[in-house]
Amino acid sequence: MKNKFLTILLVSFLSTTAIIARSQNMPSKQHNLVFDQLAEKWDEAVPLGNGMLGCLIWEKDGKLRMSLDRADLWDLRPKENINFDEWKFNDVYKYWKSGDYQTVHKEFDRPSNDYAAPTKIPAAALEFDVEKLGEVKQVTLDLATASSTVEWENGAILKTFIQADQSIGWYRFENIPEELTTELIAPDYQGEKEKEQGKQSLSQLGYPAGTIKNEANSITYQQKGWNEFTYEVHVEWQNKGKVLEGCWSISSQKNHNQISVPATELVLNERSKGFDQSFKQHLAWWKNYWAQSSITIPDPLLGKQYYLEMYKFGAAARENTPPISLQAVWTADNGQIPPWKGDFHHDLNTQLSYWPSYAGNQLQLEKGFVDWLWNNRDAFKKYTRDYFEVEGLNVPGVTTLDGEAMGGWIQYSMGQTVAAWLGHNFYQHWRYSMDREFLETRTYPWLKDVATFFENIAVTSESGGHKLRMSSSPEIYNNSAKAWFPETTNFDLALIRWTFAKARECALELGLNEEAEKWKKELELWPDYAIDPETGFMFAPDFPYDQSHRHFSHLMAFHPLGLVDISNGESDKTKIENTLKNLAEQGSSAWVGYSFSWQGNLYARAFDGEKAAEALRTFAECFCSKNSFHLNGDQCKAGHSNFTYRPFTLEGNFAFASGIQEMLLQSHTGVIRVFPALPADWKTASFTKLRANGAFVVSAELKDGRTDNVSITSEKGGILAIANPFKGDFKVNRKYSVKDDIIYINTKPGENIQLTQKN
Repeated sequence: MKNKFLTILLVSFLSTTAIIARSQNMPSKQHNLVFDQLAEKWDEAVPLGNGMLGCLIWEKDGKLRMSLDRADLWDLRPKENINFDEWKFNDVYKYWKSGDYQTVHKEFDRPSNDYAAPTKIPAAALEFDVEKLGEVKQVTLDLATASSTVEWENGAILKTFIQADQSIGWYRFENIPEELTTELIAPDYQGEKEKEQGKQSLSQLGYPAGTIKNEANSITYQQKGWNEFTYEVHVEWQNKGKVLEGCWSISSQKNHNQISVPATELVLNERSKGFDQSFKQHLAWWKNYWAQSSITIPDPLLGKQYYLEMYKFGAAARENTPPISLQAVWTADNGQIPPWKGDFHHDLNTQLSYWPSYAGNQLQLEKGFVDWLWNNRDAFKKYTRDYFEVEGLNVPGVTTLDGEAMGGWIQYSMGQTVAAWLGHNFYQHWRYSMDREFLETRTYPWLKDVATFFENIAVTSESGGHKLRMSSSPEIYNNSAKAWFPETTNFDLALIRWTFAKARECALELGLNEEAEKWKKELELWPDYAIDPETGFMFAPDFPYDQSHRHFSHLMAFHPLGLVDISNGESDKTKIENTLKNLAEQGSSAWVGYSFSWQGNLYARAFDGEKAAEALRTFAECFCSKNSFHLNGDQCKAGHSNFTYRPFTLEGNFAFASGIQEMLLQSHTGVIRVFPALPADWKTASFTKLRANGAFVVSAELKDGRTDNVSITSEKGGILAIANPFKGDFKVNRKYSVKDDIIYINTKPGENIQLTQKN
């Protein structure tokens, strides 16, 4: 009778999720991850998450393992080599100018390599001895419901999820022949301290042994970290015949003054709801998440990868949690410090990670990032005064959870234009939401402070204009003295010009005409970009783009900033075409995975759907693990890159999703373009509720290679401009005008515009 009841329960569970997926245009069955065995590597595991908690489901030494993580588990000890009382930006400049750059290397590089902290750290793992369950039949990650199911040949089943809006994880084994034991495995903080090549063990952190308290149906693990930091992992379970149901949580406490609800209390409060009730609450959140937007494209590989990326975004981002770091809530479970300390890299990683939130209509989750930046503004301003010795705002290029500088290659880890690229996120949030309060209290104040910083650090050039004393382009020439350029690079210049232009735009919008005029005059003092007439964008004056490189920093003016754009006319079109041709000719030997994702975005902006799809397909096929994690190196070993290693980072995944969105909808110029960059053989495609600049929410359908219909909701009103997407006559349900093949409609807040192709 029990087995029959459990079978009915499982059928009901699966039927409910299928109905939800169909009714809300959620990811469908073909988008799911499905394997015939558990992964044997942590970076191939099934990932679950809710922005704060994370879990990886895999097999280790014959046991089913759930690697647990929490976003704010950080060792925040001060960086050994960063002392701004002794070292300033001017000091770096003096040593570089004198030719004695080895002194800078000695000061900044050795400690960064030798010390394990500050760093992100893992939490613990749960293990279950499933040997008696026999062979695994199927492992599934269901994207629509953000839950995982493991089925065994003998009929046993494991269902698990992390509750979307609570710091709680659940698991339930069914049809087990005998009781399963739950084990809690602490990280190896007391293991061998000898380093592998390029790796650092967790034991180097020097933590005392944690305490593990085993009781009849629960385990509590408490670990003391650096200084007063502590965290707690608690799991409780019940064995009911052939069912084992468990609930777990992780809590952290930065110091003794911080009030934090322990994991034991979190589990106690939620256990009474039970698995099923909690799952219903979980489903409601994900139902709403997937309802925000959807796409349908005829390429099954790209379509599946897109939904996997948007799933991971929903699992990694929340409004009230730390932003997405290099690995987010999936810290490496291998006894080592995570790659690049699992930190916040602002030389592209955090920025790329939030690209799909804008067109993807997920501004609420993106707000977690801009709120974190804003909340750490005081620390950033102090850093600006301490290191650059001026007022205004800049941000370390590599930061801890608290926004403190972590060091690294100082050309980008303490670069001069980091805050400007982060300002792009503030600007995008305003333009896609048209939230005037956000403009007044966040976007313009941030851009104004960054513009003030640029005003203060500028020096006079030989022509009488402005330049940087020395400049860089992230990771170009790596960490050598050559990585500093005597003239302002296209990377720095694009961000400086963009900041002054957008500060002016925002000031005008707010009626601050005098400030707008000031930013206009500052912008006029800076030179134009270094452009080669044959090869397009250069690194800097006298430095052509003559080598393969992973970071397209020299192309910032084109993408993502949109200062140079095909819509501007033939001159810009020629620059872009020459640049992309040269990029291809230099080859991808020094690229990593995110380079291909970014390339997909570049080609989409150039309206080349064939090459955009090709670049994104290469990323999906060769630079991702079987669970869709971006592993940086060429896993196909097919010659796409000389890098064949596998450090896991997320920015390439999310840049991929943005690339698909750019193929379907563009609005960065203020003009909406539907299906602007599709391959010729994509005769059918559609999307619902993608978001455009101006707070317009757009849905569109392509049939037989022609745009059939477009539906646009104007959230805030204003002039809607859309490039005519139709071939031949069309009709609109509102009064409109047409100029240069752009349709203009004056909209009211909440108004829906329908445009359709006439037969």
